[in-house]
Amino acid sequence: MPTILRLVLAVLFLLVGIALVAIAVLGARSALRRNRWVGVRTAATLESAPAWVSANRVAAPPLGAAGGIALLAGITLVAGPPTALAWVVTAVGLVGAFVLAGIGGALGDRAAQLETASRAAEPQAAACAGTCAGCDLIAGCRPAQA
Repeated sequence: MPTILRLVLAVLFLLVGIALVAIAVLGARSALRRNRWVGVRTAATLESAPAWVSANRVAAPPLGAAGGIALLAGITLVAGPPTALAWVVTAVGLVGAFVLAGIGGALGDRAAQLETASRAAEPQAAACAGTCAGCDLIAGCRPAQA
């Protein structure tokens, strides 16, 4: 593998690895804000803040592992000998990072769906149970008369 190609691939692997590890750490600590750029971004995760937090917490370990594999591949490409091993490291690092990131995303989406379903199943408190002193002033407190 040519030296320039090895260095470019190594830098890409290192940048992706650092980004994935950072996202995993923020997700595990529930410090990742809900956004459209990083984290597990599906319809279920963007529906509510608890679903977002739950999804990114569940996805953190596989995302961290994907970042670790990418970092290891980048370091190996920089420090390793320019042989066929570089191609093997590139292929294994690429496949491993993509597969683990995909698994993290799928697990996170499933966690968000479960979080949303459990919140929908919770009973909702009534706005007024008819015991308030000024029910005439609060719309919807008394049943409508025909």
